[in-house]
Amino acid sequence: MTSHAPEHALPEARTVNLDIQGMTCASCVNRVERKLGKLPGVTASVNLPLETAKVQVPHDISDQTLISTVEAAGYTATLKKPTVPEHDEHGHDEHAGHQHLVPSHLFLRLVISALFTIPLFVISMIPAAQFPHWGWVAFALATPVVFYGAWPFHKAAAINARHFSSTMDTLVSLGVLAAYLFSAIQLILDPQMTAHTGMAMSEHALYFETAGVVATLLLLGRYLEHRAKSSASDALKSLLNLGAKDAVVLRDGQEIRIPAAQLQVGEHFVVRPGEKIATDGIVVEGTSAVDTSLLTGESVPQEVMDGSEVTGATLNTSGRLVIKATRVGSETTLAQMGKLVSEAQSGKAPIARLADRISAVFVPIVLAIAVATFAIWWLVSSDPYQAFSAAVAVLVIACPCALGLATPIGLLVGTGRGAQLGILIRGPQVLEDTRKLDTIVLDKTGTVTTGVMAHVGTSPVPGVDADEILALAAAVEHHSEHPIAQAIARAGAERGPLEKATDFRSEPGGGVSGIVAGKQLVVGRPSWLEAQGTVLDSTAHALLNEAEAAGSTAILVSVDQQFQAIISVADQIKDSSAAAIKALQQRGLRVVLLTGDNTSVATKVAAKVGIDPQDVFAGVFPADKAKAISSLQEQGKVVAMVGDGVNDAPALAQADLGIAMGSGTDVAIEAADITLMGNDLHQVSAAIDLSAKTLATIKMNLFWAFAYNTAGIPIAALGLLNPMIAGAAMAASSVLVVANSLRLRSFGK
Repeated sequence: MTSHAPEHALPEARTVNLDIQGMTCASCVNRVERKLGKLPGVTASVNLPLETAKVQVPHDISDQTLISTVEAAGYTATLKKPTVPEHDEHGHDEHAGHQHLVPSHLFLRLVISALFTIPLFVISMIPAAQFPHWGWVAFALATPVVFYGAWPFHKAAAINARHFSSTMDTLVSLGVLAAYLFSAIQLILDPQMTAHTGMAMSEHALYFETAGVVATLLLLGRYLEHRAKSSASDALKSLLNLGAKDAVVLRDGQEIRIPAAQLQVGEHFVVRPGEKIATDGIVVEGTSAVDTSLLTGESVPQEVMDGSEVTGATLNTSGRLVIKATRVGSETTLAQMGKLVSEAQSGKAPIARLADRISAVFVPIVLAIAVATFAIWWLVSSDPYQAFSAAVAVLVIACPCALGLATPIGLLVGTGRGAQLGILIRGPQVLEDTRKLDTIVLDKTGTVTTGVMAHVGTSPVPGVDADEILALAAAVEHHSEHPIAQAIARAGAERGPLEKATDFRSEPGGGVSGIVAGKQLVVGRPSWLEAQGTVLDSTAHALLNEAEAAGSTAILVSVDQQFQAIISVADQIKDSSAAAIKALQQRGLRVVLLTGDNTSVATKVAAKVGIDPQDVFAGVFPADKAKAISSLQEQGKVVAMVGDGVNDAPALAQADLGIAMGSGTDVAIEAADITLMGNDLHQVSAAIDLSAKTLATIKMNLFWAFAYNTAGIPIAALGLLNPMIAGAAMAASSVLVVANSLRLRSFGK
């Protein structure tokens, strides 16, 4: 598994997240990464749509040094605010997604430019709309568009020029200024140029409308791009805003409503039916059903009671609950989900490196092509106006906006949609890994099965009532916290009130004993009963073998040292497991079952869910799970591992792709590449499909971005492309790349 290895390569390094303003294209990204990378021990990954940088920094380099380095590159930087949204006292979100709002000055520049450009275009292009000396009016109309509307392009180009570099803004600024200044000089040198009306475009040497239309179209493209970026990040923003805005906390016996952000660990808070749970905690009073669909994608509410763990941002549907807060702020499950998604969106897929390498040399090459185009056209045709038009078209059509957006915008939308479905993708490398998978290993307990033991039957000796002996055993097991004991206790309680047990004693790994209704009960393993004086005859052994052959865990019961019955308990297979496994197999994946249970139990579970007996690894100790994954990899398999427990963490780390079920432990989730917030195996198929579709979208974006520039530059250089059309096409290319990525928002609908 390689997706997040770089973060652990240098133990002494720390991670700093920066917000960066002023970047406009892939060249800007490459410049910031290169500048930061020159600092000793520093590596940086810059995300253009999010306007962020994730920087790995040695402890001896300060945050201010990073900020100063970015500023020296010509951009502004600040430390990124926390992922978890902060709410004011009225519960309003102050920060979530703030950087994606469309700047008001951009909209104002667009409106003003459009108001001046429309009449400029009409009088320049339509002879019937012209009047004597209309060229001076065109000059007046173009001036505010060129120097106010296009100011962001000029400013960025000037900053980069100071540092002897060039970006997309350099191309735009040069193209607009060249058209404007060329026209202004021609008009000043020949004031009578437009003294006559009805002049066709070929009869004058003015390109004011080119400067105005190109600037306005590029502003429109940038505005639509900002709008699309904002839509693309809506999934993460909506995720972060799922949390409750306030909470009713119990203090000195009084219910007090406070902002949820002020809750402290250990405090008790009340959640009434229909309210969101304010933060992660444990139920200390009440029973209810909690709707977790917003976080996990599971539609069936989960029953909770005293001692149940609950997650912040889920919805209490029925009873009143009192909950003890166990995690608050950035430690909550919701905050950690947001962190994982943000980190994934800030990363960079290997496929993106190609775009970065090209953009680093792209702009200088385009400038050279534009100069060569002008020179060749002038030499060949002796027409400086045609030469000028072709050179400006080259500058404008070549802007690599779409190239810079192709990968990060696809990743942004794909991971955001995944978060809405309860699928958290750790980083962009994961997309590449899922494409190569051919084998998927499923841990049995908690993944294929529920992980909760349940009573499946009672087998008494002749003459003993099954329900009666179950009730006696349940009365003793009720005092034990062991999952098997609790399964028996629940089954007994379903048949009526339990008797009181006294002289309770528990032996770890053995069983329990106690006195119920004056009878001495011993419940547990065969060795435990024998140690307490119970003789196990042939009937006992026959019942024991029968229970184990059926794939159950057998618990023996004796009353007053006489063997009475075997109670069978088993981990229940999830209702969705068989269909989910079939769906994985239909994708061409070999599905392997991995378990510590004996072969008999494992093969019976495999048969029920449709896994070939040859693909069952049974009797695997926790320490050996990673070795089982390794053995498959040695056979040339590309392996995904799905698990949820602490003992699954090494195997998740060993696998080419680790997938942790969200119901599992923090250790397992930390070791995984993909975290599923629900318990349904169908999410595994959905995660693989989403990764594949996201990667396909990114590749489509890159193809069209490369194809656009590859085809557009020669066409412009040959004089076959008007600069205005080039500007429209360049702006449209960025919007189309974003629009293509936004299709991922419909995944799973």
